[in-house]
Amino acid sequence: MARRLVQDWATRLGFSVVERTKVVTAASELGRNALVHGKGGFMLMSEVQREGRSGLKLMFEDQGPGISDIEQAMTDGFSSAKSMGLGLGGARRLVTEFELQSTPGMGTKVSVILWKRR
Repeated sequence: MARRLVQDWATRLGFSVVERTKVVTAASELGRNALVHGKGGFMLMSEVQREGRSGLKLMFEDQGPGISDIEQAMTDGFSSAKSMGLGLGGARRLVTEFELQSTPGMGTKVSVILWKRR
């Protein structure tokens, strides 16, 4: 569902095909993380403006177990779910801005922005 909503909104905002692919892929990875590792959660999406630029902001939040070692979790190849371990690091590379906050035992919040090319 997140992929479809992000795709539709990015199209409406006039993002290029490459930009849409990046933001949809990031949404898919972060949404999957919230479901698998956070045991559920939610996504908020909004259009943002800064210095004459338009962007799409996505925020994923869960109340799962949190991430005890953020640096390790951001390392390519690390996985606690027997996957390829490219989710967080891959999502970070696909967007312009990336912010991760996590408290063990309380949950995780990831906010990303992809700014539209001028």
